[in-house]
Amino acid sequence: MAVEVTRSRAETKDPQRALSARYEAVRRASESLCRPLAVEDYGLQCMPDASPPKWHLAHTTWFFETFLLKPFARGYETFHPHFEYLFNSYYQSVGAQFARAQRGLLSRPTVEQVYRYRAHVDAAMAALLADAVSPEIGRRTELGCHHEQQHQELLLTDIKYNLSINPLRPAYRDDLPGETGVRGNPLTPVSHWIEYAGGVVEIGHAGDAFAFDNEGPRHRVYLRPYALAPRPVSCGEYLEFIDAGGYHGPEYWLADGWNVVRSSGWQAPLYWERIDGNWWHYTLGGMRPVDAAAPVCHLSYYEADAFARFAGKRLPTEAEWEAAAAAQPPAGNFRDSGYLHPVPAGATPPCQFWGDVWVWTQSAYLPYPGYRAPAGALGEYNGKFMSSQMVLRGGSCATPADHMRASYRNFFYPPDRWQFSGLRLAEDR
Repeated sequence: MAVEVTRSRAETKDPQRALSARYEAVRRASESLCRPLAVEDYGLQCMPDASPPKWHLAHTTWFFETFLLKPFARGYETFHPHFEYLFNSYYQSVGAQFARAQRGLLSRPTVEQVYRYRAHVDAAMAALLADAVSPEIGRRTELGCHHEQQHQELLLTDIKYNLSINPLRPAYRDDLPGETGVRGNPLTPVSHWIEYAGGVVEIGHAGDAFAFDNEGPRHRVYLRPYALAPRPVSCGEYLEFIDAGGYHGPEYWLADGWNVVRSSGWQAPLYWERIDGNWWHYTLGGMRPVDAAAPVCHLSYYEADAFARFAGKRLPTEAEWEAAAAAQPPAGNFRDSGYLHPVPAGATPPCQFWGDVWVWTQSAYLPYPGYRAPAGALGEYNGKFMSSQMVLRGGSCATPADHMRASYRNFFYPPDRWQFSGLRLAEDR
């Protein structure tokens, strides 16, 4: 089931009413994602990068309180004087932050208090948005909604990691649908790749719709002729890399990647386990057999690059991906589809430009020509992270459908693999 981004007539007829409705929908979606959790799950943090669900719920609330209510809501009273410190993620301009790696040590505030904090801020935001909304309030509210949608995806990926550490391998949800492919049989290769002429193309955000600051300015790039695989690499194809000893020799790996493989003891993608001679993996629906036809996911950049070398191909640049994806509407297996895991590609290429798995590119996360970070604390949102990270494109099965667009740039460090990240192969023509 593919989900496509659409806009209702109400959004164009009454922008202020649409903004209030969007705010309410985004806020309720976060709480809905937490509904399957037991109260004991809310405080789990099993690695520094995977924050507790309780923290995500509070931090996204802090964002609206800090950047909208405090500066714009007359007479607003903060919920708790110390929450600014506890739930500030990395905004140095706002003030000091509680250590990221220690978020799981916070038994207080309680889950009940965090939900009361959300209700307090939601009531104040409803009053703020009921009045005439200035352009700046509108921009910040839209940014806050997209910020919370980013944390909704992190909620799912962090919940998955935190629950996977439990030897019981508990499911986040027992009612998630299964894969639709045939298990145990590699996906039949698609016979042709998609060719692109290259030349001078424009990438980056264009128009008046929302985009993060790192998506612009729109600019021209030159692309040599290239081709993209008609779908992401499947689990069955990645199994060939494993069976060929891909994790046991350095020949396909970048030096830093091989060091990580050896120091971390990687033998397969994250969450994969060999049980009675067969490969299984942990999913948000619990342990399931690996579906050979589904896109492989939970790969680091190093693993994606190593597989591309093994296959005699390469990873696409982010400009190549965007130029190709611009012709494909943002429809696919997003969070709204209900699977919460990747599913096999359709029969007609090109497939899965959107959803299922974020695809690693060979592009470093750097500013576009002419980029300037916005002034003030909100300028810390993206710009200061433009170092030592790689760009991913396309969204995943955990991404909200209306959060995506062709210019969207995700970014993580090369060893990171707890996100729903995979790869699509490219080659020169």
